[in-house]
Order: sequence, then C-alpha cells, then structure tokens
Amino acid sequence: MRLIAFVLAAFVVSGPAAAQTWQEYSYPENSFSLMFPAAPQIETTTYQVTDARSVPARVYSVRQNNGVFKVTVADLANTGLQESAVIDHAVKMLSQGGEVKVDFPHRIYQVYGRQLSIVGADGSRSTVAVFDTNGRLYQIEAKVLAGGNDFDLIRFQQSLVFERGVSNRSPETIRAIREACAGKPNQPNNPAGLDDPRCTAQ
Repeated sequence: MRLIAFVLAAFVVSGPAAAQTWQEYSYPENSFSLMFPAAPQIETTTYQVTDARSVPARVYSVRQNNGVFKVTVADLANTGLQESAVIDHAVKMLSQGGEVKVDFPHRIYQVYGRQLSIVGADGSRSTVAVFDTNGRLYQIEAKVLAGGNDFDLIRFQQSLVFERGVSNRSPETIRAIREACAGKPNQPNNPAGLDDPRCTAQ
C-alpha cells in the first residue's frame, strides 16, 4: 500500500529528490524485489527474534548521502513463533531510543504486516515495515540523518514487492477483509474501515 501522505504528515518535511540512480534488485530466492540507490552489500548474520533467541539472517544494505537503506530477511523456519510475537518484538527493538510517530497495519498485495515512522533522538527519521510470511521475517528500514533527503525514505519503502502468490493470510481471511473494506467506515459491520491501511490497494 502507498502511505505517502501519512509519512509526510508525520515528519512535516519536504524537499526535492536527490539526483541518484535508483535501480530495482530482485532476490527470487527470498521472493522479493526492491529499489536501492546503489548495488547493496549482502551480509550473512543473525537476527534476534526474541529476547533470548537468534536465527540466521541475511541483510541487504546501502549507505549513501546521509541515508541507510536496509532489508533484513530472517529465517523463522522451525521456530514455532506466532506472527504477532515476532512482529511485536521487532517493533519493540526498532523503536528503542526513538519516538514512534506512526504505527499501523500495512499490506503489500496479500502480505500483511506493520509499518512505523520513527524520529530518533539524534534527529534522524526512519520508515520501517515488518512482515512475517513464507517462513521468514522481512524487515525493511530506511533512515536518513538530519539534513538527509526524506523523499528517499518513501521511495525505498514503497519499492518493496513480494512475488505474486506469496501471502500470510488465508483466502477466507482476505475475503473477510475485502468485504469489510467495501462497507462504510466507522460502522459496526466494517471493522477495517475505508481508512484502514489494509483497504488501500497496492
């Protein structure tokens, strides 16, 4: 989904896009693609999925023009962890030391997760989205320091695309969400509401 207005309203910033050559990079082994301002470095590491447990992970990242653009893909296979626990822990870790300006449901096609906008104590600004699907945690982070280009935050996060067919909701659940979105907002029979981010097409 596209949430430009919400992110811009949260940061109250404006400015022209930097003259950079953004390019799409595809990673079919992990079922996603997105745009980076340069060829990303790829690092094999671990990710702390709970306070007491780490799992194998791969990080794709670029540092450029006061910005950091990063995607972490962590292996959740055989962890037995519930989606809500994984997402909540990720949000807790991401928001440490910063002020959360936006925190709401997020969706890319049929993959549902959470989106955050965070202002750091150092004046940095971040947009983050977290998804648990396909046996993996996907965590996309764009951060710019004070004076950085805020447009890049939005451009990076909105470029994330999962392969068609990837979903973390059953057809019945998706159908129920769509039916709720078809009603009027703020009505008892419309728990999602037209203003719910899950109702915005992507």
